[in-house]
Amino acid sequence: MKKATALITAGALGVTFSGILMAADDYITLASTTSTENSGLFDTIIPTFTEETGIEVRVVAVGTGQAFEIGRRGDADSLLVHDTAGEEKFVAEGYATERLNVMYNDFVIVGPSDDPAGISDSENVIDAMQRIAESESPFASRGDDSGTNRAELRLWEDAGVTPQGEWYRELGSGMGPTLNTAAGMDAYTFTDRATWVAFDNPQDLTLLFEGDEALFNQYGSLLLSAERHPHLKHDLAAQWHEWLVSDKGQQAIADFEVDGQQLFFPNAE
Repeated sequence: MKKATALITAGALGVTFSGILMAADDYITLASTTSTENSGLFDTIIPTFTEETGIEVRVVAVGTGQAFEIGRRGDADSLLVHDTAGEEKFVAEGYATERLNVMYNDFVIVGPSDDPAGISDSENVIDAMQRIAESESPFASRGDDSGTNRAELRLWEDAGVTPQGEWYRELGSGMGPTLNTAAGMDAYTFTDRATWVAFDNPQDLTLLFEGDEALFNQYGSLLLSAERHPHLKHDLAAQWHEWLVSDKGQQAIADFEVDGQQLFFPNAE
């Protein structure tokens, strides 16, 4: 009798464990930017998605360049990044089958409140970058091939500047740590607005330049290729991809605020 009971119990447990394993498999791995993670956006919108679909989203927050590498290796089910040119190349190379606009915000330049390079009255962002370089004022760069870093480097190129020397510090770190370093060394830095607004250790840093059209910051979702990586959870990832651009997903993004400020603006087409 005891043996029979034990067998029945084991069988029942086996069914239970199987059910747990099936439920535990209802998740996707999302490679995304540190800006979406650091701002708190995912803490707000992912629970809404999970409640509606039962799918958990596990975020790997890295720079956009690293996210592309993760996607190329097939180590993530979905990508949400912010380098449109890089995303279009990713699709053209066959790693993704679709790219969709999801939302946008902008980049800004922050720096010490005394503004030694005098960028606050610059005519445009190119002028601001040139003033920083000409004055050799300390500048903290992420230096991590992120979407933010790529945008920064494009602006230096447009300004005719090759940033180098003691004044230019390439850190190889995410946006939050870069802001911390800039605050500690009274340096300028280039940041997405969302991370800046959510940043809680500004010390003497203040927002000094904003508003140029060249600072537009678009985010896109990539649907990875089932042909290239058949092992990925394409059905679940497609639900996330489609939810982001649905009315509910776009509203969840629009509703996210920090200190009364909307940080991301949905623009699915």
